[in-house]
Order: sequence, then structure tokens, then C-alpha cells
Amino acid sequence: MKEMIRYGFILALICVVAAGLLAGVNALTRSKIIAGALAEEQAALKEVMPTAAKFTAVKPDAHKEILYYKAFDSQDKLIGFVFKASGKGYSSVIETLAGVFPDGLISTVKVISQNETPGLGMRVTENKFTGQFSNQNSLNLSGVQAISGATISSRAIMKSVMKKAQETRELIKNEK
Repeated sequence: MKEMIRYGFILALICVVAAGLLAGVNALTRSKIIAGALAEEQAALKEVMPTAAKFTAVKPDAHKEILYYKAFDSQDKLIGFVFKASGKGYSSVIETLAGVFPDGLISTVKVISQNETPGLGMRVTENKFTGQFSNQNSLNLSGVQAISGATISSRAIMKSVMKKAQETRELIKNEK
């Protein structure tokens, strides 16, 4: 019985030390992780709205998530909006970033997160598919062809972009 208590104590001590080390490493690397994520986000924003010089996040409240970004050129003229859209694909949630000009035409769509089936579903990240979104009306993507064999994933992106474009358009109207 004494030996069981001793082994339990040793195991508990190992767990406490391991948890402390993990917390310490997390505290040391948190700022670098956040800086890396921000740099990655800025690069993705620049990719979907390449003519923009700066982006400002629009939030309903300081502690809420970002609704969309306003894109400005070097003279601080509004040139478009960027929003994040997500939809359920075949095997995962697919997150995209879409740049839209004030007239409602899409600049570019970029898949930023997905875990679809390798081979077929992963084709939604290819430029052959995402390139179809350029200069399409963000509320009617009838000119975009789904990928054969990855129809569910393709349509998930199309529906999520149209839905989020409509929501963003309503927010922008209410803002004016």
C-alpha cells in the first residue's frame, strides 16, 4: 500500500513539473506566435486585395471578433473590403478570405484553412478553381464552376462567400 502511494506521489510530481514547463514555454513563445499569426494574416489580406496599402479591422466591439476589413490605397481612399467566410465542406470546415471592391465585384478568393480529402477536395485551393472568382459578382457566383469530384467542397466555398458578402454588404449599408 505504501508503495502505491509513493508511485502516485512520484507520478503527480512528474505531472506538475511537466505542466509547469509547458506553461513556461507557452509564456515565452506566445508573443512570437501572435506576431507570426498577424504577419501571416497581413500577407493573406495583401494577397486578396493587392492594390491596398493598409487595412483597418471593423469590429462591433473592442472585444469581439473582426467582422471585415476595409482596404485603403496609399491616399487613404477606400478601395474595397476583405472578409473571412467559412462553410462546411465534405470533410471539414473550409475558411476563405475574399476581397471585394465597392461595386461588389470580387478581387480574389483565397482558401486559408481546410482539411479536405487529399487529391480531390484539396483541389479547391488551386488557382484553377479560386481564380474563377475574380471579377465575379459577389452575390451571384453563377460563373464559377464546381470541381468535378469535389462538388461539395466547391459549393461550400461558393455559398459561404456569397452569404458573407451579403452580410458584409448589409453592414456597410448600415454604416453609412
